[in-house]
Amino acid sequence: MHGLNPPQRAAVLATDGPLLVLAGAGSGKTRVIVEKIAHLIASGRMPARRIAAITFTNKSAKEMKERVAKRIRGDAAEGLTICTFHALGLRFLQIEHAKAGLRRGFSVFDSDDSAAQIKDLLPAGSKPDVIDDMRNLVSRAKNLGLSPEQALAAATSTREMEAATLYARYQARLTTFNAVDFDDLIRLPVQILESHEECALGWRERIGYLLVDECQDTNDAQYRLLKAIAGPQGLFTCVGDDDQSIYAWRGANPDNLLELGRDYPTLQIIKLEQNYRCSNRVLRAANALIANNPHEHPKTLWSDQADGERIRIWECRDSAHEAEKVAAEIAFVASAKQAPWSDFCILFRGNFQSRALEKALQLLRVPYHLSGGTAFLERGEVKDSLAWLRLIANPDDDAAFLRAVTSPKREVGATTLARLAELAQQAGMPMSRAAEQMGALKQLAPRAANALDGFNNIVRGLRSDANKLSPADLVRELGKRSGLLQAIREQCKDEAGFQRRKANLEELADWFDGGKGSGPGELAAQLALLSHADKGEAGNQVRLMSLHGAKGLEFRYVFIVGVEDGTLPHEASLDEGRLDEERRLLYVGITRAKEQLWMSYSKMAQKWGDTIRLKPSRFFEELPAAEIQRDGADPVADAARKQERASAGFAAIRALLDG
Repeated sequence: MHGLNPPQRAAVLATDGPLLVLAGAGSGKTRVIVEKIAHLIASGRMPARRIAAITFTNKSAKEMKERVAKRIRGDAAEGLTICTFHALGLRFLQIEHAKAGLRRGFSVFDSDDSAAQIKDLLPAGSKPDVIDDMRNLVSRAKNLGLSPEQALAAATSTREMEAATLYARYQARLTTFNAVDFDDLIRLPVQILESHEECALGWRERIGYLLVDECQDTNDAQYRLLKAIAGPQGLFTCVGDDDQSIYAWRGANPDNLLELGRDYPTLQIIKLEQNYRCSNRVLRAANALIANNPHEHPKTLWSDQADGERIRIWECRDSAHEAEKVAAEIAFVASAKQAPWSDFCILFRGNFQSRALEKALQLLRVPYHLSGGTAFLERGEVKDSLAWLRLIANPDDDAAFLRAVTSPKREVGATTLARLAELAQQAGMPMSRAAEQMGALKQLAPRAANALDGFNNIVRGLRSDANKLSPADLVRELGKRSGLLQAIREQCKDEAGFQRRKANLEELADWFDGGKGSGPGELAAQLALLSHADKGEAGNQVRLMSLHGAKGLEFRYVFIVGVEDGTLPHEASLDEGRLDEERRLLYVGITRAKEQLWMSYSKMAQKWGDTIRLKPSRFFEELPAAEIQRDGADPVADAARKQERASAGFAAIRALLDG
């Protein structure tokens, strides 16, 4: 524990009861969790196989695993669980599948699969916003830990009753398919643990000590899962920061931090307030801003870093002018400080704000990476392969069958599939099993029947080989035998395009490498858990991302754009008087900056063809005047900056001429 400050050390040593660590931004919370795991193992307090550390993203879990591997040598950490909530839920259901009414090899439906089923269950021609609304209501009920019957009983409006009825039909279909969706990975374990005392006792024996990161982001079902596993003794450490709770829109409940104190009266609370990331000037501004929110346990971040530059606030004509200023400043600072592009980040409230920024950066030839592009697992050929893997593992998975049988295209069209669905329904069996019945095939057009028969032979062969081949080799083999690789070659106009898409399938095989002993279904389910945010590193590029996407990251230089009333805080929050979460969102953005921070707003914008005037964000008035510098407020400093930029410009021209 060398180098830990006193509160960090106290958090590591507290192992005898429930503990809440209120960890401010940049206060070293991941190090505390890693050191606590090491202490639990080294002290003999708990063997590694009985410790579980739960994170919210696969990226965080991967980082924590890497840090634990460096900290704990040899096989002392063997059996340690470090995973996301959903991965823990999947592991639980794979062991306790019978209690959930599932058979081995069940499928995990991703968001596209779920959306397709909801759409199919709604009346034909339902508008996209109605489909999204119903899907969100069903998801919300599951995140509250409600069964279809409980959701119906809790409904207070016609719309909620319709959603609860849809939820019951949707869940019945999932059962028919021997499948679960993401929300079920938390809801079903909670339901089982709360209703089977013997099962709960068994899991408390299996997981003797629980560590939960980002506890403020838990929804109601996740909090109940935490309680069900920890039990009344409460051997856990929850690490969280109520000031960084920015996910209420997807069900997160920051009040869960308060619930801990009510559910566990002996809860110990330790605050981590020393920040190792930001300059003191940035911290003083962040502290002043967040002090306007109500707090049960107030924190004041401090740092032994230098004060640093004052926070620059720019007034711009419009978003184009704002983007030009930001791009020019990045180009100047990168040159003057010899800083790599990866030191810079531009943050915004909504993804629509990136367009002007991209254009300005392109004009100055500044390389950038926009977070939110197509993730690896969203690429067509990857999703096609995963569908095949799911079908190989689970013949009852109709969603996987429908994608696999049309990837690549064969003589099986929508009319054939509709007829097959009717026949399957009449026989009370999944479509893939109906497609294997000679009686069903005889009722289809000859060409379609032959195509289906050929498809069935490929699936049967791959299913047989799944027991002999390594998971990685199975992925490679299905690429060939399914016809996916050949179809990609035919679709690509050049060899380079083909090799890029082929490389995606090879990368998928590499992800499966080392998975010996796991069936294709289990591996496909594990991959289904990976969120859309799990992408490769951006490399040496300026990062463009939403404020929500920036949580947990840090950069030397940070620009926050569009800081206007109606954007930040958001218009809906202003209308409803909900400023607390918007303030926390800006707080998260401010505390991403290690060295220097710029914030900007526009005076005008175009909306529906009209020019409208904008107001600077009311949050500016909550920042200490001593820590900020507005355009024109300090003529001496502004003149010095202009001279600095002019000198840099002349130096660049001189270097060009000398070259």
